Amino acid sequence: MNANPLPLRKVARATVAIHCQVPPEHPSVAIGLGADRRGTGAIVSADGLIVTVNYVIMGAENVIVTLAGGEQLPARVVARDFTTSLGLLKIDGPGFPYLEVASSASCALGDEIFVVSSLGDDKRCGDTGLITYLGPFDAAWEFVLERCVCVTASALNIGLSGGPICNSRGEMIAVSYLNFADLIRPILGIPGECFLSGRDELVRHGHRVSTPPRLWLGLLSYTLREHIVIAGVMPGSPGEKAGLHQGDLLLTVDGAEVHERKALYEAINRHRPGEAVRLRVLRNNQVRTFDVPAIIVDDYLG
Repeated sequence: MNANPLPLRKVARATVAIHCQVPPEHPSVAIGLGADRRGTGAIVSADGLIVTVNYVIMGAENVIVTLAGGEQLPARVVARDFTTSLGLLKIDGPGFPYLEVASSASCALGDEIFVVSSLGDDKRCGDTGLITYLGPFDAAWEFVLERCVCVTASALNIGLSGGPICNSRGEMIAVSYLNFADLIRPILGIPGECFLSGRDELVRHGHRVSTPPRLWLGLLSYTLREHIVIAGVMPGSPGEKAGLHQGDLLLTVDGAEVHERKALYEAINRHRPGEAVRLRVLRNNQVRTFDVPAIIVDDYLG
């Protein structure tokens, strides 16, 4: 790879491997995340604060972090942010190598980046790439980022979850969230400002308190020809309990037509926790109406 070796070595030293054990009864296991999880994290303070992605540590009872030199340390979960999908861990000890976090506002399309990933234990892998997209992102599982950082990297396709995406100075501008291997391996990153804006309250409270909680019905959906189709419902979620099915075609939300997934999510989040969202769907050529209570996603996956 062509990255400057000095920032690369610095980032590699601050990149850790994460191994979590999650109780099999936790809801995140039932939705496919598994009970034995491995990912990557980045130390962002000398006293051992680590940033990763929430789904790696969600529900974890035991977390072991492996430093670049091979030392293994127990970690505790400090915070889980279901709005941005960042997670924070803490290991004890002084003087850890750490990364500075920078806002993606300093970035532009075409900027060179490099990414570092844990391959387990003390093994690290790095690759270079370019920023290919800066802008909003929404996902099938009721998740929205007002701004994300998409980058390409030619080689990395494993171990990315939670790894640092860095600029040429070795500052972490984003946290690796997903790797779309079928699209010329672009990597979706959660921008650094999501951590910077919430760091103090995440450390103090374990979650964001200055922003409204994300409301959730437990739907998986996709947009097809300006229509939203339900691709599935999470087990035990409000959507499943209300009777929504895979293949339902969404006609209206609270009486208003919606033609894209993000508009559905915005409509859900205009409610208060516990309020019913009225969905009209087309199923087997029949129109059906469902009142689905919106819950705080933390209450299901927390």
